[in-house]
Amino acid sequence: MNDPFVSGVGRVLSADIAVPDHSRVRAFYASVLTTGAEPRWRDDLMNDLGMPIVGVGERTEAYAHLPLQWMPHIQVSDVAASVERARSLGGQELVHGRDDAGASQWAVLRDPSGAAFGVLPVSPPPPAPADETERAARPRAGRIGWLDLTVADAAAIRDFYRQVVGWSVEDVTMKGDGETYADYCMVAEDGPAVAGVCHARGVNADLPPVWLLYLPVGDLEESARRVEAEGGALVRTSRDDDGALTTAVIRDPAGAHLALVPG
Repeated sequence: MNDPFVSGVGRVLSADIAVPDHSRVRAFYASVLTTGAEPRWRDDLMNDLGMPIVGVGERTEAYAHLPLQWMPHIQVSDVAASVERARSLGGQELVHGRDDAGASQWAVLRDPSGAAFGVLPVSPPPPAPADETERAARPRAGRIGWLDLTVADAAAIRDFYRQVVGWSVEDVTMKGDGETYADYCMVAEDGPAVAGVCHARGVNADLPPVWLLYLPVGDLEESARRVEAEGGALVRTSRDDDGALTTAVIRDPAGAHLALVPG
């Protein structure tokens, strides 16, 4: 679980995307994310505590070369070292932000499978809410609950992120096509699992090779209804034994994918 109040190597801080038809896509997310009696997100795309967790930017000339996918921003111990490791392992440097002295401040990279992500230094977390009402809301605050990446060669991509980000790995036993195999939980330096790297097989065979953000919403059924009403598409849905919707993988009007889960 990615907690916006905790920082550390391997923690996911935020995510963004640069899109054409910016006003339409931004309105899409403002509608889809703000469901329920107590929405996890505001219509300005801040979370319910006013924190900038996800951002939808305009696809200006400066960002036209970036892939049209959500890019998680992951904290690392040394941005420059992460960039060099990524390049040496078959990744690509898309953008590299440096200060006036030339020191690395942040970077956007693409792994060998084509998935884009950002790296930035570990930064102090925002202060926890002091107000008792906000404290009670903290466990359910809008956040990036999870990340998943589904690729053909999951073992190679697992090793790429282990070296570039500093994640450790836990195997997750999977069964499919009469075989048992392992997908991978990627674990931050201070202990929690924050992401998954999965083989493109079984239930994951039809997912695109991009980082899927899992965002909580207040009313998942209503959010799923709004996805289609606002010009997006439901790519895959999952329900529990009682028929309740548990996950909705969606495609927004720009063609980018993410997943919605109950808040």
